[in-house]
Amino acid sequence: MQASTNFRGILFMCLAMVTFSCNDALVKSVTGAMNVGQIIFVRGLLTTLMVVIAARHFRAFRPLGTLMRPVILLRIAMEALASVTYISALGQIPLANASAIMQALPLAVTLGAALFLGEPVGWRRWTAIIVGFIGVLIVLRPGPEGFTPAALTVVGCVFVTATRDLCTRRIGHDVPSLYITVSTSLVTTIVGAALVVPMGGWQPMSTTTFGHIAAASVLLMLGYQTIVLAMRAGDISVIAPFRYTSLIWSILIGIFFFAEVPDAWMLAGVAVIIGSGLYTFYRETRRGRKAVAQRSLTGPLE
Repeated sequence: MQASTNFRGILFMCLAMVTFSCNDALVKSVTGAMNVGQIIFVRGLLTTLMVVIAARHFRAFRPLGTLMRPVILLRIAMEALASVTYISALGQIPLANASAIMQALPLAVTLGAALFLGEPVGWRRWTAIIVGFIGVLIVLRPGPEGFTPAALTVVGCVFVTATRDLCTRRIGHDVPSLYITVSTSLVTTIVGAALVVPMGGWQPMSTTTFGHIAAASVLLMLGYQTIVLAMRAGDISVIAPFRYTSLIWSILIGIFFFAEVPDAWMLAGVAVIIGSGLYTFYRETRRGRKAVAQRSLTGPLE
């Protein structure tokens, strides 16, 4: 039975990674026709409408004061900043490179949890974190060609997104996820609207351009839902490593739709990042099993 639920979780995770990769590709395809603010605004507006409908259906709305907690406000701000930084970079570097750098996110979350939340991290996982960021440097290729502003923007996006995820851990279960999603999507849309004029003004959209943005909005929503289904379907330690399948799709999409062929340096960096990430998952799983075993041996404390 557990094998069946894990398999279902793996399928959902792989589907989520396909949808996120296709969303990135569609957004990248319109970066030449629209500025970043307009992309964020149009996609955000469509996404917000869909999320509001879902939130009303599941009765996820709460009083506005529920959102006025510092950790929730910080999470919303980090999500908006992550959208701006990632989309800004997406039109300037290969899709696979952006995806490869973002794969360092689990390592950044582990780093942040150790530094700011006091979670114990042994020397093995510290080593994995360092090796993983060396992999990012390999993808970036130190030098004028690698350390471009766009590539460094994606690195910044990794840490912004890690901050968002750490904030998510601190939010109580009394706040529905859909309500946070509605609020985040709405604020991100407003940020996009505010950036339209400073980034060059509103550009007329062709039917094709609008279609790409609309499809990206649907895929984004589908991706969010399938990743939740994936994480609830089985063992996270089994399912989470399949996040890395997004790299396969990003590389293939980059080759066939954008003529972006990855070089040996990029592939080597990807291997290092994935290897360190998988090792981190392994160590966290092992640590969790040891904790469960210890609790079962000691019994409940009176």
